[in-house]
Amino acid sequence: MILSYAAYLIFKDDHPVGHFTSEEGKKDFQNAYHEAMSLLPEPVDTKNIKTEYGIVRVYYFTKEENKHKEPMMLLPGRAASTPMWESNLEGLISERPVYTVDLLGEPGMSIQTKAIENQKDQAKWLNEVIIKLGLEKVHIMGVSIGGWTAMNLVRFFPDHIASVSLLDPVMVFEPISFKMVLASIPASVPLIPQSIREKMLSYISGGAEANEDVPVAKLIESGMRNFKLKVPAPDQFSEEDLQNIHVPVLALMAENSTMHNSKKAVEKGKKYVKDIEIENWPNASHAINGEFPNEINNRILRFVEKNSNSKDDR
Repeated sequence: MILSYAAYLIFKDDHPVGHFTSEEGKKDFQNAYHEAMSLLPEPVDTKNIKTEYGIVRVYYFTKEENKHKEPMMLLPGRAASTPMWESNLEGLISERPVYTVDLLGEPGMSIQTKAIENQKDQAKWLNEVIIKLGLEKVHIMGVSIGGWTAMNLVRFFPDHIASVSLLDPVMVFEPISFKMVLASIPASVPLIPQSIREKMLSYISGGAEANEDVPVAKLIESGMRNFKLKVPAPDQFSEEDLQNIHVPVLALMAENSTMHNSKKAVEKGKKYVKDIEIENWPNASHAINGEFPNEINNRILRFVEKNSNSKDDR
């Protein structure tokens, strides 16, 4: 989901980097984070990768029989971090090594230490992570703002990217509607009652449940309430940007997405991206990864297999 940058502008402060607004809020988020993480498979390794812009938390999941395969790297939606992949991880790691990243400048276990000034900075820190992990080639998978982050990485630093899989990405093929920008403001304003924020989060996600009975929903609500973003707003990819993407792309757009016009997104993707498979996923909302986890996993794994560059990966 996408947090309104209108709220960011209205309630901006002088801190140069993303931060929790209070120690109490930080503890509230961390408690929600650890609760949600407990539902995931046990990571094989947890890394804190030092980059120019801060320390990036990365988790590594794999099974012994798959270690030789080209890995996947998962980029979450806004305020969601690694725990949002609960529905997908088990199926993905049954076939491939998987790295998950808590996006720098977002609520999570990554710690931003330097201002991220522009889109190239956004791509630079993620490229540093890939290099420091020693990954020759990696298959990127991103949902919502994570999808934009994946395409932004390819826009500036494509060398290590074997393929990109997008789940209802924002600001890549179609802009976010003004109605959605307005709807997201109550979800991000601390003074708004929690019940109203939860209703707005549910609307943004296309009806997905957003209350404290669902650990990931609790995590997202806490992140939006307690964390102050300090990253540039995602820019809309131009036609020229899309024409300059030269890695294989799979884009699964949500038919019932509240973010954008998915039908137009499919048309634009087909028109401008050279090597793309783009589909309008029937009956899916913006919470597509959790609604159809098995189907999504299978579709993406087939795409990744087809675009693997490793001889040992066959």
